[in-house]
Amino acid sequence: MSVQLFTDGGSRGNPGPAAAAFVLQGDDGVVLDARGEAIGIQTNNVAEYTALLNGLRRAVELGVTEVEVVSDSELMVKQMRGEYKIKNAALRDLSIEAARLARAVGTVRYSAVRREHNVLADRLVNDALDAAQ
Repeated sequence: MSVQLFTDGGSRGNPGPAAAAFVLQGDDGVVLDARGEAIGIQTNNVAEYTALLNGLRRAVELGVTEVEVVSDSELMVKQMRGEYKIKNAALRDLSIEAARLARAVGTVRYSAVRREHNVLADRLVNDALDAAQ
């Protein structure tokens, strides 16, 4: 099964109250799962990686074998593609876990998009942040 995994993370302050969200969508456009959750006080980048990890874990649970990750975090996308070095130790650990989950899926590609092309995941992040206040 092939899906698109839309991810988004955000914090109000950096670090600050943070949330992570993902949307798993089938090739036919049907949303298979969509979740957002507050994750405490974190940086924006940790929130972005948390969204990726949560979405990849769910993809593994669903038996997905091919994922296109779509994120508005150019940093995370380029780090996961190996185009940028990961200097931050916390992000490096999260990227290692994401790579392990990607291997469990099979094929994972990463695409960076503008925020307006990631509307549902962005809304889930903001809804989770609003609910946590």
